[in-house]
Amino acid sequence: MSQVLPPNHPAVPTQKVGVLLLNLGTPDATDYWSVRRYLKEFLSDPRVIETNKFLWWPILNLVILSFRPQKSGHAYEQIWDKERNESPLRVITRAQTENLAQRLSGDGVMVEYAMRYGNPSTQSVLETMQKAGCQKILLVPLYPQYSATTTATANDKAFDALKTMRWQPAVRTAPAYFDDPAYIRALGDSIRDGVAKLDFEPDVVITSYHGMPVEYLQKGDPYHCQCFKTTRLVREYLGWEKDKLMVTFQSRFGPTEWLQPYTDKTLEALPGKGIKKVAILAPAFSADCIETLEEIAMGGKDTFIEAGGEKFAYIPCLNDSAGGMDFVETMVRRELSGWL
Repeated sequence: MSQVLPPNHPAVPTQKVGVLLLNLGTPDATDYWSVRRYLKEFLSDPRVIETNKFLWWPILNLVILSFRPQKSGHAYEQIWDKERNESPLRVITRAQTENLAQRLSGDGVMVEYAMRYGNPSTQSVLETMQKAGCQKILLVPLYPQYSATTTATANDKAFDALKTMRWQPAVRTAPAYFDDPAYIRALGDSIRDGVAKLDFEPDVVITSYHGMPVEYLQKGDPYHCQCFKTTRLVREYLGWEKDKLMVTFQSRFGPTEWLQPYTDKTLEALPGKGIKKVAILAPAFSADCIETLEEIAMGGKDTFIEAGGEKFAYIPCLNDSAGGMDFVETMVRRELSGWL
């Protein structure tokens, strides 16, 4: 190639195939301004908040961003990785990326990760991959169940970055994998192993999914149905009775009605029904984060015990576990078919 290029031609990198893992995001620190920047970007996304922007702007900027950063910052402090000075979400997503890169190293695939909100930004990482020679890139939103508020907005951000590139790489987007047999097997095995490690037998195991306004479901978002299907398939895989594994929805925000049953209200009510030993997990997340470690593992436990519960256990996300990464590798290799 160097013999046919004209003089002073820019260096042409070796062509590569790339894989970009996309996750939600995290503030860079727990202080007020770091959390505020993150929340502003997150809550300004019209995919997340569909309220008319002229009505939402003063509520967000004059009310929510004046008070919520302190509360959220305190919550982040409870789960912050002090050794690395990063949130668990970034630490785990990086570990997933490094693990997958090692698994695909023999195929010469470049594997990176980016965040929809915060750093590393999707645009900066895509630009780095393109300059490194990635002319084909697989986008992998790390959300098992599809939602416009997660999968779609992660892809949107990538497409926005592509619009600014003179030399665009070809891209593919990995689909949601809520009913992928390999995912169901990995999730089911993690539940079985998690329960086996406990010093008690749960009366019920709760699959707590991130919530969304009911209005989004009514507009056609498939997330609600996919959550229930994931739990049903896992229950069938485990061979459990129907009442052994239940679905709830967490993380409500604002005054509107959200998907039910609510996780916190369910945890409050169960002890009164004689269910005093529970295990809980969050299958909508590929990596543990503030919504799982602080809201569920800590806050959920307090709610349940205060209501009269006796035993409570949180089962971690798949994270970079062997089973979880086996699935990710299987899924990524399938979606790269024809490129490798």
